[in-house]
Amino acid sequence: MNKIKLFFEESAFGVCSKLGEKLNFPIDSIRLFFIYSSFITLGSPIIVYVSMAMLMKMRKYLRKMNNPVLFD
Repeated sequence: MNKIKLFFEESAFGVCSKLGEKLNFPIDSIRLFFIYSSFITLGSPIIVYVSMAMLMKMRKYLRKMNNPVLFD
């Protein structure tokens, strides 16, 4: 069971953990909110989750591009 949890935490985008850090809210509660609201609303929070993940990846990419450190 622990391996499954570790796999999903590593392969996920980290949206819930980032929101938890920013809002000072438990990460497990945010994950449960996304899961339950996805079942209730037939998947619309998944669109929000994926769009937030894409924004996080683009922001990380842009930060790396603007880094003045020279690469090998």
